[in-house]
Amino acid sequence: MTDRVDVPETNKAFVPLENNPEVMSHLVHQLGLPPTLGFTDVYSIDEPDLLAFVPRPSHALLLVFPVSKTYESSRVSEDSKLTEYTGSGPSEPVMWFKQTIRNACGLIGLLHAVSNGEARKQVLPESDLDTLLRDAEPLGPVARADLLYESKALESAHADAAKLGDTTAPQAEDSVDLHFVAFVKGADGRLWELDGRRKGPLDRGRLDEGEDALSEKALDLGVRRFLKTEAQGGNPDLRFSLVSLGPVFD
Repeated sequence: MTDRVDVPETNKAFVPLENNPEVMSHLVHQLGLPPTLGFTDVYSIDEPDLLAFVPRPSHALLLVFPVSKTYESSRVSEDSKLTEYTGSGPSEPVMWFKQTIRNACGLIGLLHAVSNGEARKQVLPESDLDTLLRDAEPLGPVARADLLYESKALESAHADAAKLGDTTAPQAEDSVDLHFVAFVKGADGRLWELDGRRKGPLDRGRLDEGEDALSEKALDLGVRRFLKTEAQGGNPDLRFSLVSLGPVFD
């Protein structure tokens, strides 16, 4: 399991989440996102007819993929040039969470999607998510990770959501080869790649006025950039799954 590379074996583990829009929407609604926002499958990033089915604007994308040697090499190379992130407080460009719970990359990706940009503005006041984000905001990355680790509300909501989905969920201690990364349009108009295994948030570039996380520019800066790196590295296994966080229409 990719999470085991960076998270001690002695740390607690969660049952991995399925990258299923119903599962993800159930979890964020239980935590405190209004029913007017939710996740939708993205079946293609190149075919306009299929993209037209995705509700817009897209505030964030959750990408899940099998971890490859190409990905690990690219990640280590890029991170070697970066310093450990120490941001905190209201001036932080985006809220980033370091992952310290094993098999929780799906949860971390989901939190990154709802903790930033337009989604953050719509979190229901006094909800578990609102409380968590308010408590997390002034903390540095290590203390913020500890807050998530000890959150009973988060653990309970995650356990409930992990029972859902179309496939039998792995056990918390099982090894799986999939990893989640979030691409989020921040309040600053930039596209951020947010991954709890990295040294911090990654600024992928500025989006123009009116461009969302699923715009052509955002896809080029984010998901397509990732897939191009994999292809150039000779990885033949380019299977991936993508969901978008956006409006829910009746």
